[in-house]
Amino acid sequence: MTSLSSAMVLAAGFGRRMRPLTTTTPKPLIEVAGKALIDHCLDGLAEAGIGKAVVNVHYLADLVEAHLSRRRQPQVLISDERAKLLDTGGACIKALPLLGEGPFLIRNSDSFWLEGVRPNLRWLIDGWDEKEMDGLLLLASTVASAGYSGRGDFVLGKDGRLERRLERTVAPFAYAGAAILSPRLFDDPPEGAFSLNVLFDRALEKGRLFGVRLDGLWINVENPEAIRAAELAILESAA
Repeated sequence: MTSLSSAMVLAAGFGRRMRPLTTTTPKPLIEVAGKALIDHCLDGLAEAGIGKAVVNVHYLADLVEAHLSRRRQPQVLISDERAKLLDTGGACIKALPLLGEGPFLIRNSDSFWLEGVRPNLRWLIDGWDEKEMDGLLLLASTVASAGYSGRGDFVLGKDGRLERRLERTVAPFAYAGAAILSPRLFDDPPEGAFSLNVLFDRALEKGRLFGVRLDGLWINVENPEAIRAAELAILESAA
């Protein structure tokens, strides 16, 4: 069984699509069903046995840090991007010394899920193959999600390998904001701020980017309307 001890939580963005709520509140602290988005994320990591979470901060960073200072599990370390926002790829590069030498989980702080039969992070961790993979992404069905209106990101092959959605087409799966990444993925990275998608595309070319399907309901909180959709989905699941 694969054992992972650390995770990267992306929490530094401006949350422009969540305005006006994010005018005074950073997006990770927006509440859904009475709990801050970042706490939905961190609680899930703790339940999966992750002992350390590195959280990057930029926009309204003091508020995020103050909120996180009250947490005990997982242990939270701050990757400070106040001086310059580094995008998802650059954020990981900066945080690598804090994450350790092995593979790590990465989580978007603005999405979570209602579990199905199997715990999704455990399923993701158990599916990791260090020899075959540079990245293993959790994928949500685009038709079994709340708050998502895109055209999908990936096609999932029978062997678990991924292919990008072709332009002007629709793909059955969206990236659900959770993945396991190998430090190999970050060899010879671009300088400064860059998207993880640059490195995902490199791994795709090598046949080393894989996916597993999320079991349950994915909740993507992109805008104020998505909050209402998320809370309705949570209520319906509890009925």
